[in-house]
Amino acid sequence: MAAHLKKRVYEEFSKVSQVTLEEVPSKKLRLTKPSKSAALHIDLCKATNPTDALQYLLSFARKPVEAESVEGVVRILLEHYYKESDNSVRLKIASLLGLLSKTQGFASDCIVDDAINTLNTEKSHQVLAQLLDTLLIIGTQLPDKTAVIQRLIDVACKHLSSTYFGVRNKCLQLLGCLGTVDKPLSKETDTGAGAGAQTSAVRDVLSLISDYFQDQDPRVRTAAIKAMLQLHERGMKIQQTIYNQACKLLSDDYEQVRSAAVQMVWVLSQLYPESIVPIPSSNEEIRLVDDSFGKICHMVSDGSWVVRVQAAKLLGSMHQVSPHFLEQTLDKKLMSDLRRKRTAHERAKELYASGEFSSGRRWADDAPKEKVDTSGVNLIDSGACGAFVHGLEDEMYEVRIAAVEALCSLAQSSRSFAEKCLDFLVDMFNDEIEEVRLQSIHVLRQISTHITLREDQLDTVLAVLEDSSRDIREALHELLCYTNVSTKECIQLALLELLKNLSKYPTDRNSVWKCLKFLGARHPTLVLPIVPELLSTHPYFDTPEPDMDDPAYIAVLVLVFNAAQSCPTMPALFSDHTFRHYAYLRDSLSHLVPHLRLPGRKQTASSGVEASGVGSGSLESAKNFLQDSLVRVSALQNLETPGAQDLLEFTIRDLLRLGELQTELAGSADFCATYLRCQLLLTKALQEKLWTMAVPLCLKQNAKVSTATRQILDETYKLEFLYSGLETQQIATIHNVRLQAKALQLILTARSKRGVDRVLGVCEKFLQDVESFQRLFMTELPHFQDSFVEKLLELMPRLTACKPLDLVKILQTTLRQSRCIHLKLPEQIHRASATIIEPTGESDNPLRFTSGLVVALDIDATLEHVQDPQTTVKVQVLYPDGQSHIIHPKPGDFRTPGPGRVRLITQVYLSHSAWTEPCQIEVRLLLAYSSSSSKLSSSKPAWNESMDGLPTSESSIEGTIHLSKPVKVFIMPKPARR
Repeated sequence: MAAHLKKRVYEEFSKVSQVTLEEVPSKKLRLTKPSKSAALHIDLCKATNPTDALQYLLSFARKPVEAESVEGVVRILLEHYYKESDNSVRLKIASLLGLLSKTQGFASDCIVDDAINTLNTEKSHQVLAQLLDTLLIIGTQLPDKTAVIQRLIDVACKHLSSTYFGVRNKCLQLLGCLGTVDKPLSKETDTGAGAGAQTSAVRDVLSLISDYFQDQDPRVRTAAIKAMLQLHERGMKIQQTIYNQACKLLSDDYEQVRSAAVQMVWVLSQLYPESIVPIPSSNEEIRLVDDSFGKICHMVSDGSWVVRVQAAKLLGSMHQVSPHFLEQTLDKKLMSDLRRKRTAHERAKELYASGEFSSGRRWADDAPKEKVDTSGVNLIDSGACGAFVHGLEDEMYEVRIAAVEALCSLAQSSRSFAEKCLDFLVDMFNDEIEEVRLQSIHVLRQISTHITLREDQLDTVLAVLEDSSRDIREALHELLCYTNVSTKECIQLALLELLKNLSKYPTDRNSVWKCLKFLGARHPTLVLPIVPELLSTHPYFDTPEPDMDDPAYIAVLVLVFNAAQSCPTMPALFSDHTFRHYAYLRDSLSHLVPHLRLPGRKQTASSGVEASGVGSGSLESAKNFLQDSLVRVSALQNLETPGAQDLLEFTIRDLLRLGELQTELAGSADFCATYLRCQLLLTKALQEKLWTMAVPLCLKQNAKVSTATRQILDETYKLEFLYSGLETQQIATIHNVRLQAKALQLILTARSKRGVDRVLGVCEKFLQDVESFQRLFMTELPHFQDSFVEKLLELMPRLTACKPLDLVKILQTTLRQSRCIHLKLPEQIHRASATIIEPTGESDNPLRFTSGLVVALDIDATLEHVQDPQTTVKVQVLYPDGQSHIIHPKPGDFRTPGPGRVRLITQVYLSHSAWTEPCQIEVRLLLAYSSSSSKLSSSKPAWNESMDGLPTSESSIEGTIHLSKPVKVFIMPKPARR
C-alpha cells in the first residue's frame, strides 16, 4: 500500500505541461542606479551631531556623482546648509557645492542665487571665504554669462570691507579672475554710453584692487598684487600709475609681498619700457625699464633667498636695459656714468655761496649750505651695484644657479656683456656644489660663439677635468668643442690636459676624441705650427713609429687630421707612417677622422662617394620615391595576383636601402618596410593551397602559418612602440593588421587538435578586441573602407550570436576578401635606437671574479628618440648556458645631453657559478612595452565619472623589443679558494 501511494505521489509531481511561447509574458529588465541625493539625505538625517554629519559628507566626497544626479544633490546640500548651525559642516557643504559645479553637463548658474543669498546671512568668516571660492569656481565655468559675472563682481566689491583677511583675499581673487573678459570691451554695434560704462567699470576694478596694496594685512597685500597680475595674464592692460606703489612694496616687511611686488615691477617694465620716470630727490629722469632693472637688482640682496632667486631669474629676461646699467651689475662700485655730474657753473656757484676763506671763529662755518643725499643723485641705487656679483657669491646655491642662468640669457643678446661676464662664469667652475659647476659649464657653452678664451681663463676651465664626476668632465668636453682659443699655447695646454684626463679616466676616451676633433677643426691655423712637435717628426732623422693601440696617440692624430681638413699645407709635414695611420683610422674611426685630399694618394671608393656629396635636391627626391613606392603598392587590388608578392619584396628592399642612404628618412622608410612586411607575411599565410586541404593533412603548414602569425604580431608591436611621431590614423592601421593576425590565430586554434576546447574563450577575447577597436578609433573608421575591420563591424551582430565554428568560417572568408589599407605617413617618424659605447666587446682579456660573488660591468649607451626611457629601457644579460637576466636601471642613470638624445651610464652586476674556461656573455638594451599603456590610452575619469561598466580594451600584453645590437664580453667565474 505504501509503495502504491509513493508511486501515485511521483506521478502527480512528474506531470509535464507544454506551454506555447505566446502564453509566456515577456519580461523587461530595467537597470536603475540608486539615487545619490536620496542616499545623502538619509545619511544627513541620521546624523545626530555635527561630527557624524561631517563624516557623512567626507565619505560622500570620495564617491563619484553622475551629471543627472548633481542637481538633486545640490538641493539636498542647500537644504541641510540652512538647517545646520555648525560652522565646520557648513564649510564642507560650501566646498562640495564648488566641486559639484565643475561637473560636466550641469548648469552651475542655477545655484548662483542660493549661494549669494547664503552670503548675505552667513556670519562665519571662514564659511564666507569658502562661499566666495565657490562663486569663483562657478564664474570660471560661465565665462559667457556677463550678467552672472557682473553680479559676482558686485558681491566681491560688497564684501571687500570685511574685517577677515580670508574674505578680502577671496574677493580680490574673484576680481582678478572675473573682472574683465578676453574679448574687446566695446563693439561697433554698442552705444557710446554702454562703452563708456564698461570702460569706467574696468577703471574702477583697477583702482579698487590698487587700493588694497596698502592693506594692513600682508596676505591681503599679496592677494591684491596677484589679482592685478591675474588681470594682466587675462589680457587687461595695467596702468602705469601703480608703478610707484609697486616700488614701495619692494621694501615691505613680508617675504610674500616682496616676491609679488618684484613680479609686478617686472610686468610694468615689459609693458612700458620706454616711459620716462623721475628719480626721487633729483631733477633727473630715466627710462622705466632701467629704473625697474635697478630696483630688481637691489632685490638680489634681499633677506629672503626665495625673493633673491626670483629677482635673479627676472633679471635674465630684461633685454631692453641700457648697456651701462647692464655692466653696472658686474661692479660693486658705482661707475661714473651712473652718477650725476655737476657742471662747472654749479661748482662755481657752490664755492661762491660757501665763501672763499673761513675765519675759524664759528664751528663748521665753511660747511656746505645744502646737504646732498648720496643715494638721491645716483641714476641707480647703490645697493643694486654688482647685483650679479652678489648673486654669484650668494650662500644659497639656488640663487647662484639663477644668477648664472640670468647671465647666460643677457650675454646671448649682448656680445660686449658676454665678454665682460666671462671671468665671473669661469670662476663659477670652482663652486663647491656640483650642480652649480655643471650649470656654469652649460651656460658658457651657450655663449661660446661670443667669446674667446685667454690662456689664464683656459687654465681655470681645464682644471675642472680633475673632477671625479663624469657628468662634469663630459660637459667640459662639450664646452671645449665649441670654444675659441686665442693662441697656439692654448691648444698645447688643452691637448696636454685632455691627455692627462685620458690617462686618469680611460672611460672618457670617446668623449676626449670627439672634443679634439672639434678643437682641431675650429683652430687649423693654431695647430699648424705645432704639428712637428705633436707628431714627433724631424726634418733630417727618422723617428720611431708610435703604437697605434695607444689612445693618446690616436687623440693627437684626431686633432691633427681634423685641422688638416681646412689647411692644405699641413699634409706636407706628415711622415710615411702618418699616412698609413690615417688610412687605418679612416676605416676604423670614420666618424672622427674626415676625408683628406692627400697629394699623390689614391682616393678610396668610400672617399669618392663622400667627396661627391649629396645633392641639395636628393632629400626631396627621396621623399617622392618613398611616396611613389607606397602609391604603387596601394594600387594592387589583390595581393594574391601573380607578381604582387614580388613587387612587395622589391619595395621592401628598396625602402630599407633608402633608409641607409638618407638618415633623415630612415624612420619613415623602416616604418613603411615593416608594415609592408606584415602585409606580405599575411598574404603568404592566406594562400589558397593551405586552406583547401583537410585538417589532418596540413599540420606542417599550420606550423608555418603559426610562426608567421607570431611574427606579424611582434612586428605590429614594434610598429606601435618603436616609432615616435605617429598619428591616430597610423596607430589605427597597425591595430587593423593586429586584428587580422589575431583572426588568423583564432582560425589556426580551431583547426588544431587541442584547440576545440579553447576556441570559445578565444572567440570571446577576439570579439572584445573588435569592440575595443571600434571604441578607440571611432573617428578613423571612414578611412577603413573595404578593410578587414570594417567588414567585421558590419557583421558584428551576426558574429556575437553565431557559434564558434561559424565565427571561424566567417573570419576566414573575411580575411580573404579584405584589401590592404593605403598607409599615409605623417610629417616625421623617428625610430628608437640605442648604441652601446662601453663595453666595446673588443677585449680578449676576460673579466675574472670569484664564483658566487658579483662583478660590476660598466654600461655606457646613447639612446635616440626613446620615449620615457626611465620606465621602458632595460638591460639584458644572456649567459652561455641560456640564462637571461633583465636589469632595470635607476632613474638617476639617465642623462639628457640634448633634445631627442638620452645618455645611459649604469652598472650591471654579474654573477655565476664556476666555469672551466672563459666564455662570452651578450649584453643588449631592450625596450619594454605593455599594450595597456598604448599611445592612444583613454584619459583618466574625472571626479564625477566612473569606469564601471566600460569594457577593457584588451588584456595587457607585455613584451620587449631589441633596442641595440648585442655586445659580447668575456667573463671567467673562478672557483672559490678553500
